[in-house]
Amino acid sequence: MESISPRINRRMQWFPALSLLMVLILSANLVAFAATLTQVSADTFTNTTSQHKTEVEPDTFAFGSTIIEASQVGRFTDGGASDIGFATSTDNGVSWTNGTLPGITKITSSSNPYDRVSDASVAYDAKHNVWLISSLPIIGTTGAGVIVSRSTDGGKTWGNPVVITSKSGSDKNWTVCDNSTTSPYYGNCYTEWDDNSLGDRIRMQTSSDGGLTWGSAKSPSGTPAGLGGQPVVQPNGTVIVPIASASETTIGAFRSTNGGSTWSSVSTVASVSKHTVAGNLRSGPLPSAEIDAAGKVYVVWQDCRFRSGCSSNDIVMSTSTNGTSWSAVTRIPIDSTTSGADHFIPGLGVDKTTSGAGAHLALTYYYYPVAGCSAATCQLDVGFISSTDGGTTWSTASQLAGPMTLSWLPSTTQGVMVGDYISTSYGSDGLAHPVFAVANAPSGSTFDEGMYSPASGLTLSAGSVLANQVDNTNQRPDIGANNSWNATANEAHNGSVRD
Repeated sequence: MESISPRINRRMQWFPALSLLMVLILSANLVAFAATLTQVSADTFTNTTSQHKTEVEPDTFAFGSTIIEASQVGRFTDGGASDIGFATSTDNGVSWTNGTLPGITKITSSSNPYDRVSDASVAYDAKHNVWLISSLPIIGTTGAGVIVSRSTDGGKTWGNPVVITSKSGSDKNWTVCDNSTTSPYYGNCYTEWDDNSLGDRIRMQTSSDGGLTWGSAKSPSGTPAGLGGQPVVQPNGTVIVPIASASETTIGAFRSTNGGSTWSSVSTVASVSKHTVAGNLRSGPLPSAEIDAAGKVYVVWQDCRFRSGCSSNDIVMSTSTNGTSWSAVTRIPIDSTTSGADHFIPGLGVDKTTSGAGAHLALTYYYYPVAGCSAATCQLDVGFISSTDGGTTWSTASQLAGPMTLSWLPSTTQGVMVGDYISTSYGSDGLAHPVFAVANAPSGSTFDEGMYSPASGLTLSAGSVLANQVDNTNQRPDIGANNSWNATANEAHNGSVRD
């Protein structure tokens, strides 16, 4: 959560000058406007305490032809939002219904217990046929635990939230469920969060009854610190949790092989090379993690190791089949390393009906065509790239939205915001369905930032660009990784949160 303390924690506007548009396209080596966008949801709040109309930081999950998206609606400058909004599609993204979750904030009803809410994460529990949206409630300006809202009718209606934890100072929750019928822990759901009051100590909680009740909070071995974990579950029931260190200087992972009874120490995936995104845009190297049908885990984050002088970020990737040994970091070839573009806030999707050399990957991300811009000159775009061979080769990248001017975005204490993460999911149609924030020019003092998605999903293209840039210099052995992880996190922790 950004804070509240320094970190609690419809149209598209086209550039009128074709010549300038072509300069931007060519500078990033992208195909422009590959899809027609539909607006998934909008901020309908009118309270004067938060910024309207703003929606930020979406997560999505797909099961069958149902896709559910959740995001912050009505963003406060100093942390959190007026409520969590949801959007539901039961036809693979062709049409959407939307609303806000009940029973959370006083902004929707004076009888509700919380002042604000943040950090939506969507999951589906196939065993119990229940959809879950976990979130981070806020009382005053402090995180007040982690809660989960449940839907048993396919995302049409939602009940009042269940409390996962009421621990003050909690931050950055993420929820996943075990949907493999062959798993001994089929039907378990897992929520990761971090305890800012204890130096961002990583916590895991487990439910085996569709999110109605949750077990006690447990830590990985060695009680490490971390931020932004995204658990995934292998077909055999092993839970793997890629996560950033509290300082966001390392990507690591830990796991449970016994249904969440115990959790391993953190193994280091890779160190992070940071380039600060220009224009005071809120952005950091948090991981986006997904898993294929065979249980291979893919983790991506923004990183500047392949750019001369760390001048801008690529999106990079590492993979693992066991959560302890990770591949060398590879660069996803969106453009050349001399393009001058900056890429950040990735949302990775993997088609869970595919695997291995035939795994289908879809990556959505934000980018600047020119990294060395200012708050007044930066042009923010949304890009997309795909692979049909597990990331060996990638398609030509395309531009989905933009350009956006940074003054069109809501402010936070960590910069203007589209979100700390975005999301891409696959429907039963085999197409990629990303959801992301798009801002248009404000009308007076009223913003125009909502959630958008390609109207018909995105077809993957066969790879044409070889992902042949590999970095082995930042790999560390698993032995002793937990000690290195803890030292990095604890030395850099600043006692704040990031909603």
